Amino acid sequence: MGVKAWFMDDSDADQRETHHKNPPEYVTAEFLEKHGILFWNLETDNYEKNETYNQLKKERGYTYEDEVCISKEKLPNYEEKIKAFFKEHLHLDEEIRFCVDGSGYFDFRDFKERWVRIAFTKGDLFVLPAGIYHRFTLDTNNYVLAKRLFVGEPVWTPYNRPADDKPQRTAYLASISALKED
Repeated sequence: MGVKAWFMDDSDADQRETHHKNPPEYVTAEFLEKHGILFWNLETDNYEKNETYNQLKKERGYTYEDEVCISKEKLPNYEEKIKAFFKEHLHLDEEIRFCVDGSGYFDFRDFKERWVRIAFTKGDLFVLPAGIYHRFTLDTNNYVLAKRLFVGEPVWTPYNRPADDKPQRTAYLASISALKED
């Protein structure tokens, strides 16, 4: 199954809704890749033995991983964390997430500052580049179990927008500068 992503509407309705435009405007995996976003869909049963999963970890130098369960029942300070995850921010390192179970959405700003929503469902593995503005929310199922992968020790520091002074943001913008010329 391929990636599911679309341009978002401007509604201020529940963040957990799909927020499709009318009519929906989908984006392609190639569009995401031009923005530095990488995507794989993997089997979740015995993923530890999955060749693609292990090859990605090796090639990209992911040496640390853990698991996070985001639900009202499992995540301490749930309401505060959900609000924090949904604030537009960037990281100084790439963000790698693998959906083991459940679902949610990653949103990012494209080169024209439009919000793009990416469905995050069981088996999806994403790499968001350092310096990209993004946010996360659960969908209406209110549950996701995800693996978080890191190069070295984990760093979860979000830099809320504006964080344009960060070298990673400058490097990210340079990496997509050709899109503005298309």
